Amino acid sequence: MSDNGVILSVRNLVKHFPIKKGIFFEKQIGAVHAVDDISFEVSRGEILGLVGESGCGKTTTGRTIIQLEKPTSGEIIFNGVNLAEADRKELFNARRKIQMIFQDPYASLNPRMTVKEIIEEPMVIHGINDRKFRTNRSKELLGKVGLNPSYIYRYPHEFSGGQRQRIGVARALSLQPEMIICDEPISALDVSIQAQIINLLEDLQRELGLTYLFIAHDLSVVKHITNRVAVMYLGKIMEMADTNVLFDTPYNPYTIALLSSVPVPDPYVEEKRERIILEGDVPSPINPPSGCRFHTRCYMARERCRLEEPPLVEAEEGHYVACHFWKENRK
Repeated sequence: MSDNGVILSVRNLVKHFPIKKGIFFEKQIGAVHAVDDISFEVSRGEILGLVGESGCGKTTTGRTIIQLEKPTSGEIIFNGVNLAEADRKELFNARRKIQMIFQDPYASLNPRMTVKEIIEEPMVIHGINDRKFRTNRSKELLGKVGLNPSYIYRYPHEFSGGQRQRIGVARALSLQPEMIICDEPISALDVSIQAQIINLLEDLQRELGLTYLFIAHDLSVVKHITNRVAVMYLGKIMEMADTNVLFDTPYNPYTIALLSSVPVPDPYVEEKRERIILEGDVPSPINPPSGCRFHTRCYMARERCRLEEPPLVEAEEGHYVACHFWKENRK
């Protein structure tokens, strides 16, 4: 992976949540392995999709990048600054350029604040004290996300879920960021509204030259909006490639199984397709399997998979896969 035009570089990122026991003298008895040694890069103007089942570590990755969670170890290089080791001032300055859109529009907006106060809050925190500028900026952003600028004095409970998510997008844009982490921004919305929010994010990305880390579990959406995709399973990246390449020629058995579950609109093609049903449950991140994390559910698993963890290797140019036997899936 080249350093040319890279805005974010995540290197060997680890995030474990300690499990403690005891009332007066707490003792750590284990840890939840939410993210376990992952690395990837995001180029300027790119939309990188991060996909996987619930509990695989997607959201924790996003929250750790923006430092809402402190990493256990690893580096998070954003615009040349390692956020994992940044002091308070460096982190404060970096957060002007990297923002987040949260999954639940009902929980991420303060119900006691007006829309104007919600959008202006980041500007106030970062010292933009011109009230007239902040008000005009709030109205401009509401219009940009498709809401009436006159709504700035309303409260969140007066809006639908889709409208609330638009307000969340406006808040993320208030400081003119270079990169936005989109944490499943449409999963809590009605299907009829999801397409509107996706189209809005695409329009904003083109207009403002934004970079997105788009976290999702809906593969159809990911195929539509992203340039590249990284597939996660139980805290590990299993495969990463350009979107079209990954959907056309997946190499990891987990990716193949995921893609087999995506419905195809052509009934004749759908009837002939072979669906791969994964047996068993996802193992606990408290005690992940040895070797390959996926071997307990993999239809290609062998003894080597149980004993040896596969590294993420470049199978072809720009196409990375973590599987000992990926060559058997090459078409």
